[in-house]
Amino acid sequence: MPDPRARRGIRYPWTALLTAAAAAVLAGAASVTAIGEWVADAPQRVLALLGFRPDPLTGLIRPPHATTVRLVLAVADGDALDRAIGAFLQERKAPAPGRKVIAVDGKTLRGSRTVSRTATALIAAMTHSGEVLAQRQIDSKSNEIPAFAPLLDGIDLTGAVVTADALHTQHAHAAYLHERGAHYLAVAKRNHPGLHERLRRLPWREIRLDHIQRTRAHHRHEIRRLKTAAFTHIDYPYARQALQVVRWRRDLGTGKLTIERIYLVTSLPPGAADGSELAAWIRGHWRIENQLHHVRDRTFHEDASKIRTHHLPRVMAGPRNLAIGVHRQDGHTNIAAALRRTARDHLRPLTALGLA
Repeated sequence: MPDPRARRGIRYPWTALLTAAAAAVLAGAASVTAIGEWVADAPQRVLALLGFRPDPLTGLIRPPHATTVRLVLAVADGDALDRAIGAFLQERKAPAPGRKVIAVDGKTLRGSRTVSRTATALIAAMTHSGEVLAQRQIDSKSNEIPAFAPLLDGIDLTGAVVTADALHTQHAHAAYLHERGAHYLAVAKRNHPGLHERLRRLPWREIRLDHIQRTRAHHRHEIRRLKTAAFTHIDYPYARQALQVVRWRRDLGTGKLTIERIYLVTSLPPGAADGSELAAWIRGHWRIENQLHHVRDRTFHEDASKIRTHHLPRVMAGPRNLAIGVHRQDGHTNIAAALRRTARDHLRPLTALGLA
């Protein structure tokens, strides 16, 4: 991480301040004030492990004030911080066996909006197992589409499958993923009328069923049916198969039945993945909403946060991603409970970061 501070008057090491902020967020700190309080309460041993230096006269380590932490985070390079966090999470845990599946989705930080500035918007790439590999800020005058390729540039995509919503069903995205050695699962909705109509008109009634799944949860009963068809005549770059997903959903309280048909294309050749794998990847894409965005909103109160100074809204999203990723890698499914457990001992976040 580059240190943007002037060399004159520096009292605290740059890496120590950033590491302290990361450790505090791992312990549940949801604001800059909470980070400062966690650092102020840290024992001398913990401050030393974080990288703070003792006073040469007293031998004691004086923790930084919350204002110092705020000023440091306000000038930090958010993109560089996210690259470092992504690299750390990838190196911290050996990759799971099987194909890597990555979800791409955007999120708006609603609390960052001001009278003169629109809300900060971010786009992230997360494995379906819950680790954020990369994150970028979206230009305020643009949308997620131009940020797609720069977001994935720093990730090894060889053999991976990338899932995204219909906004990213773009010819340029498909060509980019092919050049990087990756595959895609692209959703075709009515905002792509030509592609959607060609997929809809395929003889689905004559195609055999590849996968069916029945679930009962959240006061509803669902049936999901998946069919796949190999083809060579639909105009989308490197597409090898078309998919149809039919969702039957009955509300157990009202008895109302809804039927939804979704069409997708994929560059995976026939036989590269079976129906159950494809169905799991299609449904698993929304884990980025449930396991990342929802946790940041509900557990870290991101949308309710009134942090607006400089780049703070964008920078604070990085340590939150780190905390969620580390706790998921350690086997925790309830992030709020993991934060409470970590907060009971100042050494626990340092142990999770490999510092103790």
